[in-house]
Amino acid sequence: MYVVLLNYTAPIEEIDYALPDHAEWLNKQYEHGHFLASGRRNPRSGGVIITRPMERGKLDAILATDPFSVQHLAKYEVIEFSPTKTAPELRLINEAVAH
Repeated sequence: MYVVLLNYTAPIEEIDYALPDHAEWLNKQYEHGHFLASGRRNPRSGGVIITRPMERGKLDAILATDPFSVQHLAKYEVIEFSPTKTAPELRLINEAVAH
């Protein structure tokens, strides 16, 4: 699994202008089953995405299609981790990682 930290590299006015396209992109990633959670960072310096398990190359390809990436409005820090404990709602994901 991955935690993706988005760090804005443009003024917030440019971020707000691209936000509807970014939100649509997020919706598509949820529809495809790639993402588990996402939201703004506080203070508003970027965002956070928690993904399902996948190959790193696939994640990189997905992130490259984010309007924030395409328009050079954010940088991405990708943190890979292997969950050893999960809430009951995430046990199936944990079992998928363990096998």
